[in-house]
Amino acid sequence: MSATSESVNAYANLANVALFVELLERVTSRHSDLPGLGVFYGWAGLGKTRSATKAAHIHHAYYVEVGESWTKAKFCKALLIELGLEAKAKGTVADMIDAIVISLMHTSRPLIIDEFDHIVRRGYVETIREIHDKSGAPIVLIGEEQLPFKLQQWERFHSRILDWVAAQPCDAHDVLALAPIYAPGIALADDMVQLLLTRTKGYTRRVAVNLARVAEVAMLEGWTAIDAKTWGNRPLYTGDAPTRRIV
Repeated sequence: MSATSESVNAYANLANVALFVELLERVTSRHSDLPGLGVFYGWAGLGKTRSATKAAHIHHAYYVEVGESWTKAKFCKALLIELGLEAKAKGTVADMIDAIVISLMHTSRPLIIDEFDHIVRRGYVETIREIHDKSGAPIVLIGEEQLPFKLQQWERFHSRILDWVAAQPCDAHDVLALAPIYAPGIALADDMVQLLLTRTKGYTRRVAVNLARVAEVAMLEGWTAIDAKTWGNRPLYTGDAPTRRIV
């Protein structure tokens, strides 16, 4: 994880981090007879990956972010490397899965799999179920808003989900937690915080972009505090595509 300590600490205060940590603790401390899969899902830009990396730091979890082009074999190799078993990241998929299972059986550390939609699209969901069932490891999957719906077609996998948690849009507390990272030294009035939330619809990534924009303007104008009136009609990033220009 490459985030600075300041960034990590600030992100620790976000609501979605708390939600993710609770989910991770739930699957980790579950009764041995219960399934150990959890799903954290939501629209792109809500800070799911940031939440996961912070939770992974807290719980010393293994973390793998699946690539769009990854095959089953590539996933197994990447996970073995994350587990510290690079020497075993070779041979057949079956051999690699056995090595993964044995490793996870002998550790109390949970596993986080990000961008799980790619695994769904490529159709090796049952591979994750096999790893879960044989190792008993707590595993949290991260994906887009439609991930719970997509997983319904794998009944045996779907039935092993202990809990589903939806990522939430930013609130005022989150904006103020992010401000020291992206707009350090700038005091935001309540109405400016609300303006940011309204324009961004609470998407964490958009909030961060706009806080950086606020910092740039404040530096040019010499501001140390800002409210909605001071900001005026200056543009804020909403995520909407630019309107078509008429030539």
